[in-house]
Amino acid sequence: MKADLVHGGALDRMRLAFPFAPQPWIDLSTGINPWAYPVEDIPVKVFHHLPTQKAYDACRMAMAESIRAPAESLVMAPGSEFLIRLLPMLIRPKKVAILSPTYGDHVDAWRRAGSEVVETTDPLRMADQFESVVICNPNNPDGRLFAPEILLQVATSLSRRGGWLIVDEAYADLDAECSMTPYGGMGGLIVLRSFGKFFGLAGLRLGAFIAPEAVRVDMQNLLGAWPVSGPALAIGARACRDFAWQAETRQRLRDARERLDRLLQLSGLNVCGGTDLFRIVATDDAHTLWKTLAQRGIYVRRFSWSDKLVRIGLPGNEVAEDRLLAALKT
Repeated sequence: MKADLVHGGALDRMRLAFPFAPQPWIDLSTGINPWAYPVEDIPVKVFHHLPTQKAYDACRMAMAESIRAPAESLVMAPGSEFLIRLLPMLIRPKKVAILSPTYGDHVDAWRRAGSEVVETTDPLRMADQFESVVICNPNNPDGRLFAPEILLQVATSLSRRGGWLIVDEAYADLDAECSMTPYGGMGGLIVLRSFGKFFGLAGLRLGAFIAPEAVRVDMQNLLGAWPVSGPALAIGARACRDFAWQAETRQRLRDARERLDRLLQLSGLNVCGGTDLFRIVATDDAHTLWKTLAQRGIYVRRFSWSDKLVRIGLPGNEVAEDRLLAALKT
């Protein structure tokens, strides 16, 4: 598999692969907010010493309040991707049902750990046949949502058998009503949260692990004494307390998603899913569309498991929107 199929954001590889594409490149390959939270005036001292427990606790409390999770259920981490890789070291289910299609690293992590993995479009219905169930909510890439009351039932059922419902909420900041974080700490439920996508600061590497005490303590021991950098803790605490920015950003993303939908429809593409941070479109030949846009300096996401679907993130300004429309009409 080529590197550009593994994840989005490989703009360095795209520049090498398409050296004659017009500049600047427009990177629409990730579901990251193009209007990032402002990070000016971060104290220089946070770069000069090891992160303090006080800074860690301040960020943890701020994030817990922001996502409506019990603070005691939450462990800070350097991004949810790292947590996906560590989780099989804490729980070792023999059989895991994983929503499909979804973020591919879940399948990779559990297969590497030796679990029998079944990919299915309806893992919740099959929960009684497995020791763990993994979903993304909202799902990436199709934006599918699962009702919290259904997830509660599944987590409770799995817990009775010593099993786990694992919910990756990387995009849940867009719709707080879908989140399981208010139930953080209940038996049978593990929630993974990402900070970088909604706040547009993916390079900060910040996330949270929300789980019952025993597995939470084990994760904290794996992460070690300084799991999150001082700058990440300072920025995370500030951003999570900025509820006005969060509300304004949700509306801004909704407006931008509506503009993108209209643009894609004008281009004759069928929008068949997504979230307010990205759209997924159906096309006769995904590779040709991907390559055509790349030749015009526009980087979108294709998938190894489909030759019909492409994911397109939000253009960050009017110029980017105009270039995308022109490229799609070519």
